[in-house]
Parts: sequence; structure tokens; C-alpha cells
Amino acid sequence: MRLLLNRLTIPQRLTASFLIVIFCGSILLSFPIFHIGNVTTTYLDHLFTTVSMVCVTGLTVITVADTYNLFGQIICILLMQIGGLGLITLLAASTFYLKQKLSLKDQYTLQASFSHESNQDLKDLLRSIYRFTAIIELGAAALLMIDFIPKYGILRGVFNAIFIAVSAFCNAGFDNIGSMSMQGEVLNPLVNIVLSILIISGGIGFIVWFELIELFKEYWRSKPRIWCILHRKMTSHTKLVLYSTAIVLLLGTLATWATEHRNPATIQNYSWWQQAMVSFFQTVTMRTAGFSTIDYTVTKPSTNFIYMLQMIIGGAPGGTAGGMKITTAAVLILIFRAELRGMNGIQFQRRTIQPTIIRQTVSIVIFFFSVLISGYVALLVTQPHLDPFSLMFEAFSALATVGVTMNLTAKLSTIGKIIIMILMFIGRVGPTTVLLSLATKAKKEVRYAHTDVYLG
Repeated sequence: MRLLLNRLTIPQRLTASFLIVIFCGSILLSFPIFHIGNVTTTYLDHLFTTVSMVCVTGLTVITVADTYNLFGQIICILLMQIGGLGLITLLAASTFYLKQKLSLKDQYTLQASFSHESNQDLKDLLRSIYRFTAIIELGAAALLMIDFIPKYGILRGVFNAIFIAVSAFCNAGFDNIGSMSMQGEVLNPLVNIVLSILIISGGIGFIVWFELIELFKEYWRSKPRIWCILHRKMTSHTKLVLYSTAIVLLLGTLATWATEHRNPATIQNYSWWQQAMVSFFQTVTMRTAGFSTIDYTVTKPSTNFIYMLQMIIGGAPGGTAGGMKITTAAVLILIFRAELRGMNGIQFQRRTIQPTIIRQTVSIVIFFFSVLISGYVALLVTQPHLDPFSLMFEAFSALATVGVTMNLTAKLSTIGKIIIMILMFIGRVGPTTVLLSLATKAKKEVRYAHTDVYLG
């Protein structure tokens, strides 16, 4: 076994690690000892749930609160935590298990997948990630307890707060409240604000947060304290992530409000600030979190189409979010802007983006939409009895690891559930695998003469 793992490449180890965790998790959750009473479930139900948790998606064919007891839900927390932090953590764990020191090339590749360019040791980086995760999740859980303990009692309130805090930070979208999910909290300011902060924190990327923390420390120690210096010292990656995130959240909130404020089935009957809160939360959760505070079967088709665009954009690299990644979408827009202006290079904040990044961006986009189209067509062929638009929504949600649904997941046939599981797995592991494969590929020395190709 050890010899076999030694021969695997980094992308192969990542894939194998996730498959092992999924297999073990599904076996554990299928044991009746972790179930409530005499629930009627199949192994496929538990496998689907495990894939969704490890891939931090949120789609499920069963209700966590009505299926798993306390110990089963603890396993669910572990699966979501492993899924949220696991891409690099699992690889590091397997490397330490093999007693094999990472080569400098492998360390660079791993750090590159976290958007990490400093000389910080990988162990220190992982330790910082664990510490940051624990602080954020426990702090948010403490805030949620303020609302949950009066509702569910001390023990259940504390556990529910921890469960949902972990789920939100890992962008998993699972809850242990019941069949209504988070729809009962649609007008709860505390829950909406705390979950939004958790989702954004997990989806913005660890390295962005670490850089912001270091810059703030430097600002606090400096005299005089000048805010503009912090902005100048930010890396281009951090600026791109923060600007893009702010723009997506703002435009998404306005788009949701514009399409839904006259819909009596969603937010028309709310006050203006409640409409703003619900619209903002929906935009946040569509960045791969998947908490449902409204029913997507009664939202307008235009709203759901906007949501699908937000799903595929996703969060930032190096975090717990999925999707195509917001930096990929931002670079695409920068490419488009450069072409419109007739610029020779792709520029951002007085920096030129390397051609390698451009090629990787195109590769990720082609990869994502190829898988998306293939999965959607497969669903259309195998699920002819279901609504095509709802199937498209489901395919976007699965591949982008969001987890929202138009109440369709439980209606899928066995082959439909398998297709969704494949999409969830590819959506979580695929983009990183593609990037790592590109990063570890040796450059070809042979160069040929340039040629022209006519476009448009």
C-alpha cells in the first residue's frame, strides 16, 4: 500500500484521498447505530450524503436531523470539516504517513494551490489554517448559541450552533434543524449575518485572510497609521479577490432584489431592509454555501438563472468554496477588457498577468463547461420525466458544489443520483487536479514558428 501511494502523483493522491474518505464515511453512516429509530434508508442514500458532505455541496436525498442521531451527526461534522479543509490537508497527511519529505517542487505546487508564494513552511501554513478555522468556527458558534439555546435548549442549542457554524465556514450548506432547513430563519438578522460572515470567510481564501491580518498588524505598529499604505502593500491576488467579491455581492444583491421584490411568494411582503437582507444572503449563499432560506421553486426563472451564474463563479482559490473560482471569472473579464481596448497584455492594478495564468484560466473554463454540459445532457437523457430547467439548476449546483435545489434531488432515479455524485466530486477535486497537473508539467523546449488563425 505504501509503495503504491509513493508512486502516485499529487493529483492522484488528492483524488485517492477523497475517495477513501468518502468510502469510509458512507460505510460509517450506513450503520444503524448512527440512525434515529427505524429509519428506512439505503446505502446509496448514505453514499450520496457522504459525497455531498466531503465535497461540501449540500445536496441530499435525506434529512440529517431526521436520519442521524447525535453520533451520526458528529460524523457528519467531521466529514464536512475534512471536505472543507481536506484538499491539501489530506495530501499532507498522506505524505507524513509515508514518512516522505516533500520535495521543493511539491511544496511549491501545494502552496501554489493555496495561492501561497512565501517561503513559509507547509507545516506552519497548515497549522495557521487549523488555528484560523477553529477561531472563526467557535466564535461564530458562540454567537449562534445566543439564538439557538432559547429555541432548542442548552445541549441541543450548543450542538446545532457548532454543526451549522462548521457547515457554513466549510461552505457545505448542511443543517441539522429539520426538513424546512434554514427557511425558518429567513428574517432572523443574527443568523443571516453570522452565516454570511462565515460563508464569506471560508470562501475568500485562507491566504487572503493571512495577508490582511499581517498587513493590519503592520499598520497597527506603524506611526503614523496611514490606510492607503495597506492597499499599496496588498498583493495583486488579494486585491483581485476583494474587488471581485465585493462586486459580485453588490451586483448579486441588486439583481435578486430587482427580480424578486414584486414576487409575493418570496420577498414582496417584507420591509425594505428585510428584502435587502434576504437578497444579500441569497447572493452570499450562492457562492457555494447552499443554505436555503427561500423556496427556489417559486422564485422567478430570471432569478434562478442569475443564481446559476453566481454558482459557477464560486469563491476564491485557497479557501473552502467551490465553483470555477472568482479569480478565474475576473481574469476572463480582464482578457475581454484588454481585447476591447486593443492592449497587448492583460493588466490589473499596474501589473501584467502572466501568459501562464491566462492559459490556466482558459483551461479551467473549458474543463468546467465541458463537464457541466456533459452532466446536464446525461441528466436530460436519464431523467426525461423531470423539468429540464430544474435539471440544469441541479447540475450547476452540483458541479459548483453549492447545494441548492428546486426540490429535485429526492426525485432523481438511481442513475440520476450517480450523475449528481460524479458532478459533485469533479466540482470539488477537478479544478485543483487540473491546476496541479498544469503546475507539475515540464515545459517543452521545442518552439515552432508563429502562425495566424482567423476568428469571428
